[in-house]
Amino acid sequence: MIIRKRLTAGVCVLLATLAAGLGTALPASADESPTAPSPKVELVLDVSGSMRTRDMDGESRISAAKQAFNDVLDAVPEEVELGIRTLGADYPGDDRKVGCKDTRQLYPVGPLDRTEAKTAVATLAPTGWTPIGPALLGAADDLEGGDATRRIVLITDGEDTCGPLDPCEVARDIAARGIHLVIDTLGLVPNAKIRQQLTCIAEATGGTYTAVQNTDELSGRVKQLVDRAAEPVVTPVATEGAGSCSAAPALEAGLYTDRQEIGKHRWYRVDVLPGQELRASVSVGADRAVNNDYGVLLRAVTTHGREIVRGSESGTGRTDAVSAGLRYPKAEQDGADVSDDDPKPAAETVCLELGNSFSAPPSVKTTPGMPVELTIDLVQSPDEAADTAAFGLGRGWWLLGVMVLAGLIAGLLFGWISRWRVAVWRTN
Repeated sequence: MIIRKRLTAGVCVLLATLAAGLGTALPASADESPTAPSPKVELVLDVSGSMRTRDMDGESRISAAKQAFNDVLDAVPEEVELGIRTLGADYPGDDRKVGCKDTRQLYPVGPLDRTEAKTAVATLAPTGWTPIGPALLGAADDLEGGDATRRIVLITDGEDTCGPLDPCEVARDIAARGIHLVIDTLGLVPNAKIRQQLTCIAEATGGTYTAVQNTDELSGRVKQLVDRAAEPVVTPVATEGAGSCSAAPALEAGLYTDRQEIGKHRWYRVDVLPGQELRASVSVGADRAVNNDYGVLLRAVTTHGREIVRGSESGTGRTDAVSAGLRYPKAEQDGADVSDDDPKPAAETVCLELGNSFSAPPSVKTTPGMPVELTIDLVQSPDEAADTAAFGLGRGWWLLGVMVLAGLIAGLLFGWISRWRVAVWRTN
């Protein structure tokens, strides 16, 4: 009995020692792979007196903004630390010096308490001035510290009323700090002067400007920008398209930026292996005053000039960007057994041609060209013909020929049956 007790005690001591060793080893391995810092976002809302205007789905601008904020707060990803800052929410007087300091943090940047944040937003009422510059400086200070991605989303219905502090210069100063902070702007009024200022603020930090004119657009765009903060950052690669396919740069899968002048064409090249599908999309930004009718064309062409497939988009009226895309699945090689001695299948060089039908008044500068964002993706080609792209509508005229032949046969059969029925009717 004594021997059994000693043996049991020895086993317990051994297990305790192993547990202690594992306990000290586990934290060390955890320290070796630290989690990524949480992305930070601050929403900056204009609460100046003009936000009382009722032109958003029959409601005031501030009511639409509050509803959009509630929708956004419900959908904020758990990993995002979010804060809210206001401008023009507290001072109702005429003293310019006081009014141009009217900005405060309504909800601190950090883990989100949705109920508390919604309650804070519900108390807002349109009040004072529009100090956009000071609000951006305050928001940049709110987001300081750490290595997380940072984003400011500015929602306003007017231009800054607190010059000479130019908000565009403020955005450039923020960008010069090197803290990788992006400012996105949303304008509630389609005014050319406001648009110019908000576009300048966004472009200074690599952000975007969007004009929104109803509650759904506002809610959807803010959600998109908050979600984007939680996504891995993809840095576009600058490229320069050529005037012909033979001189075009060879691109791999990735995100690219370029410039395209009004009415000019840009060419790029992509190598597509058998069994791959090329997916390409392009967005052209209308960053200047252009005429109402416009269009964008993206074509995939062989090196001999034969069109494979195309994608296009057109429209009229005011726009910020026009996008088009295409898909080209390349079939697997037929009749070749795979072996170690066989060479790798040769890739097909596909030429991508980007064209536009923008036009502008004579007073508008055509250089530099309009900003272009080009996305190239190469994925496995679909195996089943149920995928519409697998039919290859742009591969040639064979499908059109099959459709014409099928229509001809159907017409002949219908005519023969009709004549037979008439003959039988006459006989009877």
